[in-house]
Amino acid sequence: MGFFSKLFGKKEEKATVNKRDLLSVEVGDIIEYDLADYEVVGKITYKEGNYKWYSYQLLGEDKTIWLAAEMDDDLELGIYEKIQLPVANDFPKEIVFDNKTYSLDESGQAQVTGEGRSSSLTGQRIRYAEYCDHDEVSFISVEEWDSDVEASIGYSIESYEIKIIAGSM
Repeated sequence: MGFFSKLFGKKEEKATVNKRDLLSVEVGDIIEYDLADYEVVGKITYKEGNYKWYSYQLLGEDKTIWLAAEMDDDLELGIYEKIQLPVANDFPKEIVFDNKTYSLDESGQAQVTGEGRSSSLTGQRIRYAEYCDHDEVSFISVEEWDSDVEASIGYSIESYEIKIIAGSM
């Protein structure tokens, strides 16, 4: 403490930044991945029963990608990019994309909470389906938002490939 602080009894306040992990990323944080920096501009929390998983919208210099994170038996991470896919609302058992066949792995419904650019999604209930290729190297995620169906293609990554720089306290 300085002389005046001692004299007037003023306490120093230290700013603290909450440590981030891949399940607590916040809008405004910076994600370093694959030699590029991305700003977290949206966050979607999905909840099905007591189970939660997250999608972070990452805005880069040249593109927007999504980082998916969930704690199953272990931490599972994936990087996804939106694709155009003629998928009907009934979620078929198989999808063919770029001459590769993807099989239905799981499907269900989830309640959604959005933050940042995704804040308008809060309160919606979506249907989703996850597909994987034969080698389980790439995945397709399909989500039905009211009457809109969105699809993304992705692949698994490891936590050491990501660095989080907290953008807020």
